[in-house]
Amino acid sequence: MEKEIKKTGTTIVGLCAKDSVILAADKRVTLAGRIVVDKKFKKIYKVNDNLLIAMTGSVSDAQLLGRFLRANLKLTELRRNKAHSVKESVNFLANILYGSARQYIPSVVEFLVAGRDGEGAHLYSIGMDGSVIKFDDYSTDGSGMMYATGTLESNYRRNMNSPDAIKLAVQAVNAAIQRDAASGNGIEVYEVTKSGIKEVFNKDNQMDISA
Repeated sequence: MEKEIKKTGTTIVGLCAKDSVILAADKRVTLAGRIVVDKKFKKIYKVNDNLLIAMTGSVSDAQLLGRFLRANLKLTELRRNKAHSVKESVNFLANILYGSARQYIPSVVEFLVAGRDGEGAHLYSIGMDGSVIKFDDYSTDGSGMMYATGTLESNYRRNMNSPDAIKLAVQAVNAAIQRDAASGNGIEVYEVTKSGIKEVFNKDNQMDISA
């Protein structure tokens, strides 16, 4: 992620395990992918007890949209006395990005979303134009996505157990860290299950990171 209006930095990864969804991200923030300005930035944001978003793009846009989503979901849930489904939450954020994309200064940010509801755990991607894709395997985004994708394509298998899925998410982000100058300075990983959301891996400033 970066602090100017360009999408170049970051590696974020999401993958579906047998009974959970895993989100992982590096921690580096850069200016135009060249100057490191933050080494401990949290790119995975807990919106509420049911929803996580992983961000890539402009830091200011990502932070603003994350806070806006959190506040509005809470408000509408209080009004209707009912929690949102993951699909509803994703569509709410996608509609914001869709409207922004048609303004003179659109938001330059994309998201991977992991959430849980009565139907289980789910993984979505949201493009900066508001496009939405639901995944039943894996997705990755950011400047290091090509390296992460290679690792996922070679090692992912359906119905992986959670420990193996967490390990693969770490490996995928680490593959990007080794090759992409805009990704680095550690990895954080979260798991979403029907029981809740928890951080399952967090390491800083290591060149070779393994779960």
